[in-house]
Amino acid sequence: MPQIQPSYIRLHETGELEKRIGILMSILEDCAICPWDCRVNRVEGKKGVCKAGYLPMVSSFTPHFGEESPLVGRGGSGTIFLSYCNLKCLFCQNFDISHLGHGSEVSFDELSGMMVTLQQMGCHNINFVTPTHQIAQIVKSLPKAIEMGLSVPLVYNCGGYESSETIKLLDGIFDIYMPDIKYGDNETAKKYSSPKDYWDRVREAVREMHRQAGDLTVDKNGIAERGLIIRHLVLPEGLAGTQKVMRFIAGEISKNSYVNIMDQYRPCFKASEHPPLDRRITAEEFEEAIRSAREEGLWRFSGITE
Repeated sequence: MPQIQPSYIRLHETGELEKRIGILMSILEDCAICPWDCRVNRVEGKKGVCKAGYLPMVSSFTPHFGEESPLVGRGGSGTIFLSYCNLKCLFCQNFDISHLGHGSEVSFDELSGMMVTLQQMGCHNINFVTPTHQIAQIVKSLPKAIEMGLSVPLVYNCGGYESSETIKLLDGIFDIYMPDIKYGDNETAKKYSSPKDYWDRVREAVREMHRQAGDLTVDKNGIAERGLIIRHLVLPEGLAGTQKVMRFIAGEISKNSYVNIMDQYRPCFKASEHPPLDRRITAEEFEEAIRSAREEGLWRFSGITE
């Protein structure tokens, strides 16, 4: 169990959580939950870019031991994989879930039960992948989970294309934010993941996430309690703009940021049709990425446990 009480419990006790649920659910009636700003009525079942409707849609839920070590510990990270995504990455490694929408609609109470079940299995946190387009549904399911005994931190594990206004509504609900910063410019992001303003939106969102949660803190056993973990996947030929991303993190977020510079890129989905994404990165490209981070003054690197 966590050494500190997750902040969402106090929001529930004060009634603030119910207010946030009301606001988030009302946004779905003219959906602007993410920067696509589709303006469809998801409460009536209409669907926009993300293809998600009103009810939660889940692909799977399970203890996950392939995340960053502060999330995994001994009991694993209680991961709930949500169907669909608001990004359209040509190299998506989970394209069956994110693009094809593999999964099933569940009730809000069923989603609450998944959270509690994962806690009962010994997981250190509840890790939502990817929550962006279903965040209203997640928060609506939270009070029931709290009443059932949920008391571990929540992890917002996202692709980075976020509305900072929506993230502000999550203040005090999520203790751990884990965004990707996929690209260091808008043009590359548009070419390979669709949004035309990714670099602008991800910087706004990460600033707000850090304002809320700060640098990552862990308990005496090294388990994450609160804070920001940033992921950055190195792409072939520097397509991810690693140096620019590291400069942003060091200069505008914190040199103490916990950053996972990932070397596990592999061609998936439609990557083979878009060179140089049709190959894995080289050792030299990964070493250059690490060097860029060190040159910017970053030092707190993490790694995947598997």
